[in-house]
Amino acid sequence: MAQKRDYYEVLGVDKNASEDQIKKAYRKIAIKYHPDRNPGNKEAEEKFKEAAEAYDVLHDAQKRQQYDQFGFNGPMGSGGFGGFGGTSMNMDDIFSMFGDIFGGHAGFGGFGGGQRRAQQHRGSDLRLKVRLSLEEVSTGVTKKFKLRKDIVCSYCHGSGAEDGSGTEICATCHGNGVITHTTQSIFGMMQTQGICPTCGGEGRVIKNKCHQCGGTGVEKGEEVVEIKIPAGVAEGMIVNVPGKGNAGHRNGVNGDIQVLVEEEDNETFIRDDNNLIYNLLLDFPTAALGGEVEIPTIGGTKLKVKIENGTQPGKTLRLRGKGLPAVQGYGHGNGDLVVNISVYIPKTLSRDEQTAIERFKASDNFKGDTATKQSIFQRFKNYFS
Repeated sequence: MAQKRDYYEVLGVDKNASEDQIKKAYRKIAIKYHPDRNPGNKEAEEKFKEAAEAYDVLHDAQKRQQYDQFGFNGPMGSGGFGGFGGTSMNMDDIFSMFGDIFGGHAGFGGFGGGQRRAQQHRGSDLRLKVRLSLEEVSTGVTKKFKLRKDIVCSYCHGSGAEDGSGTEICATCHGNGVITHTTQSIFGMMQTQGICPTCGGEGRVIKNKCHQCGGTGVEKGEEVVEIKIPAGVAEGMIVNVPGKGNAGHRNGVNGDIQVLVEEEDNETFIRDDNNLIYNLLLDFPTAALGGEVEIPTIGGTKLKVKIENGTQPGKTLRLRGKGLPAVQGYGHGNGDLVVNISVYIPKTLSRDEQTAIERFKASDNFKGDTATKQSIFQRFKNYFS
């Protein structure tokens, strides 16, 4: 029997190597000498096992301390640390460590080896549309939908088995959930892996399938689902409702419901992001003399707003915080209510009104000064630029 090599030498790291350096070194060697990359190569298999044994010791603080102090004859017992005993180590034990190295999978990068985790089925998602008024957008709303969808089988309660008959190991893949094909190519022996067609990757098959659902664990049914739409949503947004979609086969994970938001036009307000725009049409006397007007809000109340005398068409008022709320997680606070002021000019006049306006026409006050004309021109220029 060949003499055991120092664990640090096996991984190619020094004795002061960090845990992360040890992990990276082992991962590199494991990929290089993995049995699926080296089919039938005994030397590669031994190096694969040797690296796994070294990693098992050096990544564990207690084992590493004992190894540094006592070497191979430490208190963990003869035959090597971790109970591997050199080349007598079990391959399943090696693959069980891959959760620490390769993100929780029994294999990696398409390679096989070890026991696969039982595959858990996920139900498909459902997609709905909801049409909201601006008032519903401002407060948020809960909508009820009666859906026809996959639900858990009422007879077998999702197991897919008849009368609790249970499951047995798949005869095709022997419980691995995958089957491996080996082919000869110009590059040598090549191995490919695929999901077992018999068990669908689960590694087990149902002995007697449920007569009601045919072994799927789901059946068609109806369910009333309440969906809460948050305040502030906008046209085209999608609200995801987790776990309310179709049931997964054989007690798998439920899918989601994705709700597409559509928005109705509003007769009073125009939406601009979280701001609301209201067009206020003033009569000429109020614009000229000033006064007080009422402005509607999305909540249904009215706000009294003071109009200064000599208010010009095109002037805007901004009422802070009277717009729409931001969707939670996409901002904070409320937008504003922006009031655009126009002045109403009557199309027809009585004889007395016409006579009165003719008198005003000669007054310099009604001709407008140069500064006012320039201000109006600038507003129009900014609008069309």
